[in-house]
Amino acid sequence: MTPVGMIGLGNMGGRMARRLVDAGWEVVGYDPVAQCPGVEAVAGPVEVAGRCSTVLLSLPDSTVVEPVVRELVPAASAGTTVVDLSTASPESTVALAGEAAAQGVTVLDAGISGGAAAAEKGTLVIMAGGDAAALDAVRPVLAPLAATVHHLGPVGAGHTAKLLNNFLNAVTLAATAEVMVAGQRAGLDLRTLLAAINGGSGQSFASSNRFPRIVEGDYLEGGLTSRLMTKDVTLYTELLARLGVPSLNAAGPVASFGMAAHLGYGDLISNRVVDALGDLAGGVRIQQPSTSEEAS
Repeated sequence: MTPVGMIGLGNMGGRMARRLVDAGWEVVGYDPVAQCPGVEAVAGPVEVAGRCSTVLLSLPDSTVVEPVVRELVPAASAGTTVVDLSTASPESTVALAGEAAAQGVTVLDAGISGGAAAAEKGTLVIMAGGDAAALDAVRPVLAPLAATVHHLGPVGAGHTAKLLNNFLNAVTLAATAEVMVAGQRAGLDLRTLLAAINGGSGQSFASSNRFPRIVEGDYLEGGLTSRLMTKDVTLYTELLARLGVPSLNAAGPVASFGMAAHLGYGDLISNRVVDALGDLAGGVRIQQPSTSEEAS
């Protein structure tokens, strides 16, 4: 098993790197701030490229991905594959892949979904774009990270699918947060409300996976922040503009997560949008009393 490179060891990258280490891979990593147990830290992308024929990226956006790829590609051996697990602009990804291919390096875009909990358990969903044979070659590296890997098409298709997925994630999270605040203000038992929603037509990932934990006081810290969620929705609107598709539903999540950032929740998990909405509603919090508290 040759070493695997990981550039970006933050909330998601660090969890994925630990999965690889636990699966027996030697991981060579770089992050200007974060460290990860079991990962051999090196000084920068050039050192990662010099050691590894497969390099994974887990970075905030294309403005970070672009200089990293342009730094590591000249140092990489021909045949190296770069797998970009970031949420990035498909247009930028296609351009970078063309530049890398001219130097014998393959770029695959591989958007991930499932959040920090799935990264911890190795049950992410990967939406990949790029050469199918190159993707097959790196599947053993992706296996400890993901339950499923979907090949969406040529390079750029994976990041396109990720933006479409993240838009739905943003809409349902913001809308469910609003409904939970309204339910609390209306005096409803939110556990019962969630059971009704999750048995009905309003069910979503947010209502079934996030809010049953949030009403118990667990915000599932460590995942996508409100600031990054706003970035993802902005990338989605830019994508739709390029495709010539009207985007009539983006204003809600842009306003919700932008408002959360403005109120001081920008660098906290995007689930905290429910507290930002609660602030605007006069300080509403949706945490429910424990069973023992109710009994007393």
